[in-house]
Amino acid sequence: MQDRTPDVARHYGTSGLLDRMLAALEQAGIDLARLTIDDLAPMDEFHSRRRAATTELGALLAPTPADRIVDIGSGIGGPARYLAKTFGSQVSGVDLTQEFVDTATALTRMVGLTERVDFRQGSALDLPFADASFDLGWSQNVAMNIEDRARYYAEMHRVLKPGGRLAIQDVAQGPNGPIDFPVMWADRAEISFLRTPAETRTLLEAAGFQVQHWIDNTDIAKAESAAERARGPGAGGPPILGIHVVVGPSFREKLHNAGKAQADDRLRLLNAVLIRV
Repeated sequence: MQDRTPDVARHYGTSGLLDRMLAALEQAGIDLARLTIDDLAPMDEFHSRRRAATTELGALLAPTPADRIVDIGSGIGGPARYLAKTFGSQVSGVDLTQEFVDTATALTRMVGLTERVDFRQGSALDLPFADASFDLGWSQNVAMNIEDRARYYAEMHRVLKPGGRLAIQDVAQGPNGPIDFPVMWADRAEISFLRTPAETRTLLEAAGFQVQHWIDNTDIAKAESAAERARGPGAGGPPILGIHVVVGPSFREKLHNAGKAQADDRLRLLNAVLIRV
């Protein structure tokens, strides 16, 4: 099994990300001195269904202020900040891409959450935490880039306390054939490792997790995408704030390919909460 982590890091790595985001916020008329997590949400929820997905998964997990959460593949920190602000939990994020970690840290400081949220660079296959460090785990739209799923899920299991719970959102392989590239998580097939929903569940259970909730959100995602397309870009063109600020010029092609694959049932979208046994 070839180590693809350097290729994945290069896929997401980009220069000037924080500057682009701050410039877009200023263009949208947002006061950076009073920045909130809601101001950032159009850009920093870098996953399927964006803030709606985070809100629903957070409600399923239902953290408390006493919980310490690990966010694996934390990106630029939107979900970690949401969990800390909404539930009062302590959140530690880890991401493969240094620029994401630096941007997440800066934005967290700007919204006043540094006492509850921290980020570090690291691999999901070798998490930089001791055994049984966390009450809860969290991961959204990360597994697609990981070939060694058994090790990925074993690391999640290792850092959670016995009885701890894990909330995940995964993009899974649908029954109607392979996807077209590029998509948000991969410009080419060599760094995309989709599994079917059944394979995903089997691997999670083999790693020592027991399913508490298992939800297929594909139809909801399709309906939301259709509604968004029907609204169109509006008279003024695309919005100033959006994940296109993070992704860059390839955004439209990637979004189109993923949307087409989803519509053709070549992609499925899963939410799950599992118990570490």
